[in-house]
Amino acid sequence: MGWVEMSERELRRAEVLAAVSAGRLTMTAAAEFMGVTRRQAHRLARQFADHGAAGLRHGARGRPSNRLLGPHVRQMAIAYVTERYRDFGPTFASQMLLERHSLRVSRETLSKWMSEEGLWLSRKQRRHFHQPRVRRDHFGELVQIDGSEHHWFEDRGPRCTLIVFIDDAASRLVGLRFVLSESAFAYFETLKSYLMSQGRPLAFYSDKHSIFRVSKPQAQGGQGMTQFGRALSELGIEILCANSSQAKGRVERVNRTLQDRLVKELRLEHISTINEANAYLSAFVSRFNERFATAPARTDDLHRPLERAPAQLDTILAWREQRHVTQQLALSYNGKRIILDETPLTAPLVGKYIETYEFPDGRLELRWKGLSLPYRVFDKKQRVTHTAIVENKRLSEALAWVKARQDEIKPVQPKTNSEALGYVPRPRGRRGRTSFVDRHIATKNANPTASAGAAAKRDVSAAPAEAP
Repeated sequence: MGWVEMSERELRRAEVLAAVSAGRLTMTAAAEFMGVTRRQAHRLARQFADHGAAGLRHGARGRPSNRLLGPHVRQMAIAYVTERYRDFGPTFASQMLLERHSLRVSRETLSKWMSEEGLWLSRKQRRHFHQPRVRRDHFGELVQIDGSEHHWFEDRGPRCTLIVFIDDAASRLVGLRFVLSESAFAYFETLKSYLMSQGRPLAFYSDKHSIFRVSKPQAQGGQGMTQFGRALSELGIEILCANSSQAKGRVERVNRTLQDRLVKELRLEHISTINEANAYLSAFVSRFNERFATAPARTDDLHRPLERAPAQLDTILAWREQRHVTQQLALSYNGKRIILDETPLTAPLVGKYIETYEFPDGRLELRWKGLSLPYRVFDKKQRVTHTAIVENKRLSEALAWVKARQDEIKPVQPKTNSEALGYVPRPRGRRGRTSFVDRHIATKNANPTASAGAAAKRDVSAAPAEAP
């Protein structure tokens, strides 16, 4: 007879019906074992008796489906996809075939056909494998840095960002700080605390964010460096940018760990503000490093002494730009109009460029050859302008600022069309020509003194005369 292809359910039914034929099992029990009615069990028993186990096979097995699309449909679909929709995915291509060619083919069927013809690769087939990168050998040789935006306080506080510095050789957290959003000033503050405690590493490893890398090579000014890159250059620290997130996987994985463990510890400590969280981080970092940090391959510490005074370090970790001084000793900076005080030092600066130093704490200094210049702010108005370009990682902070400003503005009651056109409603009253009585009453109301005198005169004339 040869081999007979059967499913597992059909094989179990053959065993049960064999037991019924041998008298070891009743038909009622067999129907219960097979999960069918007793009537269906009798039908299966007759098929088993007439044709053996092969009689229990499904009748449609080995036959083409009644809904099978003909070969001409496949040829047409593949021809259209090859000619017009080669770079389309199966879902979009099936929609285009239906809309433009009235050819109905399901997404799954078209995906199978395209895969067989080499026109489509599944996500699993398109997956790229990244070679693992070996750790650096020395502590302080390479520090990976990144910012992780997350609901760190869950529903107890606003969404914020955690700046993370982790050593590549030892997986040791060397810097953590909560900030509103990822910015150059946020990295300046985290970098300052790291440098004061550990010293200067050889290099930092980051992503391609505009804080670390100039996006446009043809950008004017900056000597091809960002503010953070300029600060690291003055400190003698190299900055390297990863080509993918997998390349800096150490900081990406620790971000995922912190989003689990740190969030829960903040919940247990009832912490809901950035200041409270930053105060708690020092104790958390100590426990985290004791548990997860590893010993580097070599014991040499490649951190170098800072060799910078605190005031000099603050000057390096500032946002520095150049501004042109006008004839009125004025300059523009960050939407503000700044006027230099007229002194013997500032008078010769007309038409020249001076340096602006904006510090992370909000202070602004103007300097000329290292000398601080006195100034005053003429226009303090600052706002997020319409169509302003806001980076994705600063969007939460920008929206929070906009919401705070909008809450301060009183809502304006909208005017109706009549009010906008200047319509003033007339007082209600009688319309048309006034009568004699109405005019007399209006005159009387307008001159009450004359009316009172006339009434008194009438009273005197009406009084009876006295007898002689």
